[in-house]
Amino acid sequence: MTKSIPNTFTLLNLLSGLIAIICIFNGYYDHAFLLVCLGIFFDFWDGFLARKLDAQSALGLQLDSLADMVTSGVVPGLMMFKLFDTIQQNQPEYMLTEATYYMGVVPYLGLLIPLASCYRLANFNIDTRQTNSFIGLPTPANALLIMSIPMIQYVDSYQWLTDALYNPYILLGITLLSCYLLNAEIPLFALKFKTFSWNEAKLQILFMIFAIALLLLFNFVAIPLIILGYISISIIVNQFEKK
Repeated sequence: MTKSIPNTFTLLNLLSGLIAIICIFNGYYDHAFLLVCLGIFFDFWDGFLARKLDAQSALGLQLDSLADMVTSGVVPGLMMFKLFDTIQQNQPEYMLTEATYYMGVVPYLGLLIPLASCYRLANFNIDTRQTNSFIGLPTPANALLIMSIPMIQYVDSYQWLTDALYNPYILLGITLLSCYLLNAEIPLFALKFKTFSWNEAKLQILFMIFAIALLLLFNFVAIPLIILGYISISIIVNQFEKK
């Protein structure tokens, strides 16, 4: 019974992603964002509980990747698809060419994100270097990055940023950068807590304080800054460890 608890949390992560997909296609982007956050919350606790309850298993590993593929792979890809599609319908002056944008080719470029996420998750399962840290941006972090784009429009003081982001060239650049970061050979510290001990998790605790401070200051605009900070801090920490 105890060993089923982590898998239940994993399935709740998957359920959150499935409902988020429905929300996206009904235009409820804010609900989809919250559901992805909820899925990531469940994703955090399934691993933590598996370690604490000594319930880690090969089945749990596969379930975790499959759930992440939906919540942190398919969902952000579909969100990017809808963002491209919104531009196509409402801002035709941004069309790339009549033969691409108006034939509906460009929105499908958003599906590069699920493809890159799938490759990253499959590689993670067989890469023995990623047992205690990550190489490349974790899919949950990437999902938050993509899902934050439509949320910025709800912050009045950053309307100029929303206008800038709703440009197919900017969205394409974000899509390609996202795909690169997911599979780049960049060592990143693990975000999941194995313990709440200060000596063993001080980097994660300090980063969480940093993230919360940015969220309080900049609202949804903080999310891309947090992801950028996560990558930058990891690079700095790696340089110090090498020395």
